[in-house]
Amino acid sequence: MDFSKLTLAYWCVLAAGLLPYLSAYIGKAGGFGFKDNQQPREWMGRQQGWRARAMAAQANGFEGLPLFIGAVLIAHQLGYNQERLDLLALAYVLLRVVYTGLYIAGMGSLRSTVWALAFVANIGIFFIGV
Repeated sequence: MDFSKLTLAYWCVLAAGLLPYLSAYIGKAGGFGFKDNQQPREWMGRQQGWRARAMAAQANGFEGLPLFIGAVLIAHQLGYNQERLDLLALAYVLLRVVYTGLYIAGMGSLRSTVWALAFVANIGIFFIGV
């Protein structure tokens, strides 16, 4: 594989794809045992506080992923300005990292603001060629 063809935006797709797994790891760390793996959805349903929020952050990360992947692929396919694409993709990922931290910390209003900024960055990818 020729890694030199992977733009920063493509690396951001990988990072955004891994972020929900990080959320799940954080939510399960120290509180998810071998027996819980038999019925992990039941375990998740019993969680409260930061563990439940970490698992919700995981779900939200997966929910937003298709639009981001699509935006990056379309922008590459249409030959949009690479620097702008990379900047917006990086902004999206960094905002999603902050969003995840705020979600786990229980800072709802600020979390929603950061979610909206990440969404705007994602939508912006579609319009950088205009």
